[in-house]
Amino acid sequence: MVARSIRMPPSSRLPSLTSNSFYLDLYLDLYLDLYLDHMAAPTQEFIATGRRKDAVARIRMTAGTGKIEINGRPFEEYFKTLPLQNTVLKPFELVKLVNAFDLKVNAHGGGMMGQAGAVRLAVSRALTESNLELRGTLKAEGFLTRDPRMKERKKKGQPGARKRFQFSKR
Repeated sequence: MVARSIRMPPSSRLPSLTSNSFYLDLYLDLYLDLYLDHMAAPTQEFIATGRRKDAVARIRMTAGTGKIEINGRPFEEYFKTLPLQNTVLKPFELVKLVNAFDLKVNAHGGGMMGQAGAVRLAVSRALTESNLELRGTLKAEGFLTRDPRMKERKKKGQPGARKRFQFSKR
């Protein structure tokens, strides 16, 4: 983007806002339009984050028809297998709110299973944010617990976390 200088007329030729009400009215109209556009549509949005292994999922949940979009792609296209889809939908099925919310998900890191687990945790957290009475049901099933298992680090002097080089007696 190239910055261009704007040639301004001398200050004597600039209209003053007090003498010309047209500019004042125009300014107020634009300001009110922007303000009202910003204040319009008070849809309630619940934002939550979930993690599993190296995967992180951030979701925005709004009341809707059950449309789920993950990284700009439809839910069925992103999680192709049925077990992964069931992992994500399980919190909704548990609290009987299957087609009550629309989800926009941003998931990255890890693999598909880790991302599905991260989305499940984020959905569970967003559901409890929307209705605190659902917390007991989701907690009893373990959906509000972050799975602490992570990949073990590689140790020096060996090829992996646990694997050892072949032992040689002589």
